[in-house]
Amino acid sequence: MRSKYIWMDGALVPADEAKVPFLNAGLHYGLAVFEGIRAYGTAQGTAVFRLREHVKRLLGSAQVLAMPGIRWSEDEIVEAIREVVAANEFAECYVRPLIYVADGSWNLDIGAAKVSFGIAVWEWGPYLGADAREMGVRANVSSFTRHHPNVMMTKAKISGNYANSCLAKSESVRLGFDEAIMLDPFGFVAECTGENLFLVRGGALVTTATATILEGITRDSVVTLARDLGHEVREEPVSRDQLYLADEVFVCGTAAEVVALREIDGRAIGAGRMGPVTRSLQAAFHQAVRGENPRYEGWLTPIEVRSVVTGAS
Repeated sequence: MRSKYIWMDGALVPADEAKVPFLNAGLHYGLAVFEGIRAYGTAQGTAVFRLREHVKRLLGSAQVLAMPGIRWSEDEIVEAIREVVAANEFAECYVRPLIYVADGSWNLDIGAAKVSFGIAVWEWGPYLGADAREMGVRANVSSFTRHHPNVMMTKAKISGNYANSCLAKSESVRLGFDEAIMLDPFGFVAECTGENLFLVRGGALVTTATATILEGITRDSVVTLARDLGHEVREEPVSRDQLYLADEVFVCGTAAEVVALREIDGRAIGAGRMGPVTRSLQAAFHQAVRGENPRYEGWLTPIEVRSVVTGAS
């Protein structure tokens, strides 16, 4: 996770100078919101995938958490992300903007807090492992339930929410699986620890209802790609046993991209390997993010080479 520069409250600073005080309620209570974004290499240079949509969701998460005093506009955040990606000179990278409580809120009232904003980038390969793209991964249904939407706000990427994902993922890895599938409080399939989930049956795609999940930007991209390829896409409740009976199951997210689930709870899914619909969507997704399909060029924000001006002392 090496990078040269991190953007902190309006200025680039050397990565080893980007520090947060230990006595910080954002750290102690999980009072922060963040995004995960990827930049890809294209024939025209590095470009960030669906940057504007991610920034909108970041600001929406801050609104859901009722963070006061967000002093950066959408356009300013977009430009800051372009600046830090360019400064680090990665051909491809993962981007992590994070707005956090920097002062106040020790009494658990966020209303009078002061917030700070940082943006880091680093090189990050396949999230679910080097072989996941081709081989798919093994998953199990977790013993941990996804948040009830009136317990933790499920439409926001709030840092504290992710303790739930960490518990589920750690349990699954200890049991010998690669990923956890989490049920919602009503017993239906919700999502994985960091990905949304799709089933394929008879060529049609089924994805879970949005009430208890994070509405993923990669999920939205896959829905668009699937419809453009002629597939029916339905959003409806999904039961656990429907997973076992699916022709194919795959997950998608910014970090994971598009990856098949070849086995769930010891049951082979379909033929026990990535199926043809998942393969076609995976290929379409990678063409889109790398600028190889002009139909989706509006999803890419190019990064311009620029000189680095830091705020270092």
